[in-house]
Amino acid sequence: MKQSKAIARKLLEIRAVRLNPKQPFTWASGILSPIYCDNRLLLSHPSIRDFTTNGFVELAAQFDAFDVVAGVATAGVPHGVLLADRLHKPFVYVREKPKAHGRQNQIEGFLPENARVLVIEDLISTGGSSLKAVEALKAVGAQVVGTAAIFTYGFERATQAFEKADCSLKTLTDYDTLLEVAVEMGYVPSEDLAILSKWRVSPENWM
Repeated sequence: MKQSKAIARKLLEIRAVRLNPKQPFTWASGILSPIYCDNRLLLSHPSIRDFTTNGFVELAAQFDAFDVVAGVATAGVPHGVLLADRLHKPFVYVREKPKAHGRQNQIEGFLPENARVLVIEDLISTGGSSLKAVEALKAVGAQVVGTAAIFTYGFERATQAFEKADCSLKTLTDYDTLLEVAVEMGYVPSEDLAILSKWRVSPENWM
């Protein structure tokens, strides 16, 4: 829990996560959201990047043994590379779909036969992109030990999707922890908590 709060604090400090219930952001899906998360900003801050990688090392130890680290393109790729380098393990990355040219790869890099793979993602919303990567890896015979990510919104649909896919999910921090830290920092007033909590329960119908 201590590390989870530390990660959340760092995300807020560099404004990788922004909370604004009164002026919500519009996601690509069209959903209005009081939160916007851009973990790519972590890469521009060496000390925080290193702290996050250390967190992934500790998180990776909670999974069954694995041979290869796989990043989900595109945002999961740099964090996967950093983890693989720290653990001295091979790295591959998984595209959303196969390329339309060349070798038409969906999985880039050398993946040994029957490899045990840990999937790395930056952000979990519905879980769709991560689980597509899991399916692609399984389709070529890999054994996926689970998925690790920096942050999750904690949507029930994502929890159910990972359970249905029989894929373990662990994250460095989560929405509830982020809200707790945001109030402690004075980032959002406590009276906005009800709005922020309501959004997480029903993101399509909170306004």
